[in-house]
Amino acid sequence: MKMFKVLLSTVLLASMILGLVGCGDSKEVVTTGDTTTTADGTVTTDASGSTTDEAITLKFTYWGSPDEKAAIEAACAAFTELNPNITVEAIQIPNADYNAKLTAMAASDDSPDAGYMTADLGETCSKEGKFVNIFEKLDQDPNMSKDDYLDYIWFNVSPDNAWGVATAGECFGLYYNKDALSAAGVDSLPTTAETALSWDAFVELAQKCTLDSDGNNALDSAFDPENIVQYGVMFETWNDPISNFIYSNGGSWTSEDGSELTVNSPEAAEAIQRLADLINVYHVAPNPVAAKSLPGMSVALQNSLTAMAVGGQWINLDLGNAAVNYDIGVLPAMEKSVTIGLSGASVVFKDSKHPEEAWELFKFMSNPAGAIDLYKGGLWMPILKAWYEDPELLAQWVDANPAAHPAGFKEAMVDQLLANGVPSATFYLKNQAKLVPIVTAAWDEVWLGNKTAAEALSDIADQAAAEYEGRYDK
Repeated sequence: MKMFKVLLSTVLLASMILGLVGCGDSKEVVTTGDTTTTADGTVTTDASGSTTDEAITLKFTYWGSPDEKAAIEAACAAFTELNPNITVEAIQIPNADYNAKLTAMAASDDSPDAGYMTADLGETCSKEGKFVNIFEKLDQDPNMSKDDYLDYIWFNVSPDNAWGVATAGECFGLYYNKDALSAAGVDSLPTTAETALSWDAFVELAQKCTLDSDGNNALDSAFDPENIVQYGVMFETWNDPISNFIYSNGGSWTSEDGSELTVNSPEAAEAIQRLADLINVYHVAPNPVAAKSLPGMSVALQNSLTAMAVGGQWINLDLGNAAVNYDIGVLPAMEKSVTIGLSGASVVFKDSKHPEEAWELFKFMSNPAGAIDLYKGGLWMPILKAWYEDPELLAQWVDANPAAHPAGFKEAMVDQLLANGVPSATFYLKNQAKLVPIVTAAWDEVWLGNKTAAEALSDIADQAAAEYEGRYDK
């Protein structure tokens, strides 16, 4: 398999990634500009990816935690070390403010050159021609191919136009504080879909791990749900975490052919109701009001405010840096155990004043060879197939940092994504900026216990159907 090539200097290669090796034993030579790169990742000359020697500043916008900020800034600095005439201004924007800030930057003719993009704003901007067509750039690049990537990661506006690519390979697992589970008599959680906890077994475990201020668990008759000091499980209520269980229960957002919206199906309603029952019936998960008073998921796990959490792989960065005693299992199964493959998009802006340099930065940030700390630190999983299929490449990010990749990570997240991953609807759903908020607002009434899932989804069925425009991949 041909690897996705990145411009690396020999010095940086030695200091940052300690002898990178690639796929197979082939030594076929590919030359890019002044840099000669072999198929095993060796760089024989030092050269800049820039097309000019003039001083250039590229803007790269992103969101994320303080640890993500540090990782992104380090990667941008590494790019500048390879390209001394290019300075990367890494601009962190809070996720909640990202769309507004990017819109304001565009209005003032100050758009970034490359960076993260949300699926909803990206869909809108792509229709206005704001982004470089990634497929077109791949067709023109001699050192990379669409076949080098995972299959599901494209944000399309048409079959031949991908306005963005997944920033990382991301998915969900069942994180757990090992000390909290051990206190409940459980040493570890299953790491394969075949051995995943049934839903009933998962609920019972969450009950055992939910403790009130007197030490009673949620199975005890004396348990006080008004004074919980440790929840059995936490989960977030935006689209993708919940979609894990819709698909696990045999539901989906749309029909396979894209002809109809199915997110209000009986299977979807049952999955939503089961999750809501964790809050309102079993009292093992915080309701939305209580959740606002809790710290983020990684801090809650660290401090045993929750024993388990349905978390995205990106929290490995924070958990690893904090040296939390944690591990990861696969998500429990309703009908089957699956994981949603998701990501924000990475894009190159068409109005960049330095389009070739912006493309080189885009490639650098999406290849583990150039930004290995983003992967071995736990923040990202690769989008390139080679970094899953080649054992030596896999070891460079999975095994290089056990604190951020505990024992269950490879089976529960890497293997699960490849074998049982379901693409997020954000990759293909048309008109999602209007449609998704309608659906998730209906879910809010269920989490609060104001409506059953069937009632809430029935109430918005006509409104959601009116906004449904199909799928970009059908």
